[in-house]
Formats: sequence, structure tokens, C-alpha cells
Amino acid sequence: METTAMINYTHRQAGHCESGATSNLFNFYGHDISEPMAFGIGNGLYFCYIPFLKIQFAPMISFRNLPNTVFHRSMKYLGVDATVIKKFRNPKESMLALDRNLDKGIPTGMQVGVFNLTFFPPEYRMHYNMHNLVCFGREGNLYHVSDTVMENPQVITYEDLLRVRYAKGVFAPEGKMYWINSMNKDLDIRSAVSRGIKKTVYEMTKIPIPLLGVTGLRWMGRDLKKWPKKHGVEKASFYLGQVLRMAEDFGTGGAGFRFIYGNFLKEAGENFNHDGLLEASDMMGLTANRWREFTYIGARNCKNRSKPEEDYGMLGSMLIEIAGMEEKIYKKLEKINF
Repeated sequence: METTAMINYTHRQAGHCESGATSNLFNFYGHDISEPMAFGIGNGLYFCYIPFLKIQFAPMISFRNLPNTVFHRSMKYLGVDATVIKKFRNPKESMLALDRNLDKGIPTGMQVGVFNLTFFPPEYRMHYNMHNLVCFGREGNLYHVSDTVMENPQVITYEDLLRVRYAKGVFAPEGKMYWINSMNKDLDIRSAVSRGIKKTVYEMTKIPIPLLGVTGLRWMGRDLKKWPKKHGVEKASFYLGQVLRMAEDFGTGGAGFRFIYGNFLKEAGENFNHDGLLEASDMMGLTANRWREFTYIGARNCKNRSKPEEDYGMLGSMLIEIAGMEEKIYKKLEKINF
């Protein structure tokens, strides 16, 4: 096997790691699919609240779908031949598989843990295992990777790449990797957009589990109001801080994902000359702004700088209001045919 294998891969920054990686992989194969388009088609928008499952000692909250959902569904809905290997039992075999792809000129996406990413600033490192990057080259013991959080491509050693590919904890990556095998010259974007929207509407409003989608958001809003009395001020503040980190720091979360999804609806509306999608895009932008107001007021609360009325009751009511705003968007999208 060659000790050097470099692929002419274009690195572009993005708002979200997996949708950014997916967009860049499309670009490599000659299709200019934007990050919002990859995010929307691939069902990146999601919400779940599982209070009885603790992550980093706080209730489990996720604003994103399961790892590799964006890549897998965008490829499926666009009819692209792609491969996702969910795990390797043998870590060294996972690296050999990566090397084989690089030798064939195949840029390869991987799920990794953030904590031991050597090129991340220390303040960005956390025990978060749903991060994504693309490897596009190898020179001896060094691997060239495109991490869309970073401005430029990065280099990481064999040992450090192996370590982040096998990070321990919740959603452990277990060597997971994915790539495109081949792609048609023409892609049916219209059909893929329609399928992506319908799936997102279903996951946010139709799944009969009360902790998912808009019902899960309402549930968290009601719980949040009770946190100070139920858990005490210190733990309530810790829990709220975790919500804010998930909403703003862990993969762009609340407002960020709504802005991306709004841009997806705007791009689709402009491409297909559809006023309904453009109206839904404007509605999603207003929802994203409300999310940002929630995190701003929540941060003031955690730092003891909030006004008396900006308490947990107000924050919980804001979440319930946001759930209602989002539900109106999904109901509108459910009725759209194009």
C-alpha cells in the first residue's frame, strides 16, 4: 500500500459538521449541493428530550438527528450509490479500510469524538461523539482531514485519528465511516426535497412518542419551569446551562439549525418558484430568532444578570411558544405539494 495518497478535495467551512461534509462530498463529485440543501433533504432538523437519560450529568437533549442520518438520507433520496459502515470491531482494520479508500481516490467521511481532536482549540473540546469530518489524504503517519468547523484543512496523526474514531461514551463512533461510490450526472432534486420535507414533518409532529419533536419541546418547557423547585437553584442552573450548550455550541443546535432549515426552504422555494416554501422559510426565520432570544435570556439567567421576570417560568413558556411556532410551520409544509 502506498505511503502517500492525496486527493484533490475542496474544503469549505459550514454551519454543521455532517451537512457540511455531505455538501462538500457532493461538490467533489461535481454537484453543487449547498449545505442547507443537504441538511434539509437529509432531515437534519430534529428534537428529542429524554429527562431520565443523563449525558454529562444533565437530561439528554438533541437538536440533531442520529449520526449519519443527513448523509444516508440525502444519498437515498437523491438516488446516489453510497456506503455507510456503522462500526468496525477491529480498530486497525478501520484504518486499513480508510487507507484503501484513500489509495482509490475516495474521500471518506468519519464520525469522531471531539475531546481528543488535537487541532481543536481547548475550549471547543468536550465529550461529544457525534462530530463528522472527511479524510482526503495520507502522508506516512499523517492524515489530511476536512473539518468544516475549521477555516482550513487540518493534519492529524494516525494514533490521534484512531483515538477519536474510537472515543468512548454515548454514541461512540466505533470507527464508523461513509463515502460515495458513484453518482449520476442528473439528480432529481425536486423529488428529494419533497421526500425530505415529508420525513421532517413526520419526525417533528407525527411520531407517537411524547419526548420527540414539538411535543418533546413542550414537555421540556413544562419541566424547565419546575427545575428550581424540584432540583434546587444550583442544579437547575446547571441543567439550563446544558440546554444552552446543546442549543448553541454542540453542532449549532436550536437557532442555528432553524436558520439552516429556513435557508433550505428559501433555496427550494426560489428554485421551484413556490410561494408556500418561501412563506415557510420566513416563518422558520422568525422561529430561529425566538430561539436566539431564549438562549440569550437563558444565558443571562445562568450568570445571574437576568431581570426578575426572566425566570424559569418565562423560559419554559418561551419554549412552549416556540413549539407552537414550529408546529404551524410543519403543518403548513404538510399541505404543500410541488
